[in-house]
Amino acid sequence: MHRESIEERAAAMAAWILENNTTVRAAAAVFGVSKSTVHKDLVERLPRVNAALSRQVRELLDRNKAERHIRGGLATRRKYRGGAFTESGPDTGTASPSAH
Repeated sequence: MHRESIEERAAAMAAWILENNTTVRAAAAVFGVSKSTVHKDLVERLPRVNAALSRQVRELLDRNKAERHIRGGLATRRKYRGGAFTESGPDTGTASPSAH
């Protein structure tokens, strides 16, 4: 892969993450790379390509890191209670474990 395409991928990932206000894990799934690659692209490569975009992504990554314990707690609640709940309210797209 050429350096230019790696830098383009980093910029595309950054734009997608900001547009969707999402996580490194989600970006890895969409772009077909590992979480480590997404993180390296965003933290090491992106600042060399677009410093302003890099600062915006860094703020989102820092916020995600600060909130991850909350998301983990919600996931644990869903797992053991069978109820699906997100920060924005009930998640109607998830079946409870008893439905299987």
